[in-house]
Amino acid sequence: MKKWIALLLAVAMTAMLGACAASAAPAATETPVATAAVTEAPAVTPEPTVAPLEAAEVQLFIAASLEGAFKEIIPLYNAKEPNVKITYNADSSGTLLTQVQEGFACDVFFSAAVSQVKTLEEEGYMIAGSRVDLLANKLVLISLKGSGTAVTGFADLSKAKSIALADGSVPAGKYTRQLLINLGVLDGSKEAKDYTTADVSAALGGVEINECANVSKVKEAVKEGSNEVGTVYYSDAYSVKDDVDMIEVADTALTGDIIYPVCRVNNPEATAAETAAADDFIAFLQTDAVKAIFENYMFIINK
Repeated sequence: MKKWIALLLAVAMTAMLGACAASAAPAATETPVATAAVTEAPAVTPEPTVAPLEAAEVQLFIAASLEGAFKEIIPLYNAKEPNVKITYNADSSGTLLTQVQEGFACDVFFSAAVSQVKTLEEEGYMIAGSRVDLLANKLVLISLKGSGTAVTGFADLSKAKSIALADGSVPAGKYTRQLLINLGVLDGSKEAKDYTTADVSAALGGVEINECANVSKVKEAVKEGSNEVGTVYYSDAYSVKDDVDMIEVADTALTGDIIYPVCRVNNPEATAAETAAADDFIAFLQTDAVKAIFENYMFIINK
């Protein structure tokens, strides 16, 4: 009997010790879980999109010497403004001025000389404040490669058998006459533009002169060998450099500065969309991309 009592006491003691050990054990703790910081992405502002201009047609008048450059400029503009049609008329600046005065529709006028744009302004055709003196050029005396000409420069033009020369209403023709005044070949008794082709021929000792309607026709006459020499712009001469020799590039002290101004012309027939397109086109002509094209055609950007 005593053995059973002792056994029961032993079991009871063991249970009490187990309970004490359990209560003394530290409580289990949860392992913290690392969480990544969440940051909101900054709001992305979409690039503003400019809608193409409305359908419109712009009437562009350009000096003949600019035509090559504009054959590249117009497609470049249409890549930006596909709804705008640019219709150009290339001729001498004097002829273009006369056409505006006669009522031809014109929105943008790009001259090879300042005088035509001044006339547009004085007669109320030019939109005030729109003139930009964008380009400059130089006058060059050229001859067909291998022509064997005895002419060595402007000072001995009288040695030529024949000369291609734009008339006095054409800027290149006027600049040539001004040069001849400053060289003492023409007497300077009247304005350069007022000397007729016959006057110039007589002053040069009766040399044959082919009077041309614009500078492009002078270039072609020399390139084809129809005339021994001719006076064109540097940009024109460069465009046919494989076919002609540049005998002399004139100093601007002899010709005066050769500036190409562009302006907006008041076209009463233009719609609001056409007016907006003409303004946009003038702005486009002043971009770096277009200036690079002009420089490729050897025009000087007038700073």
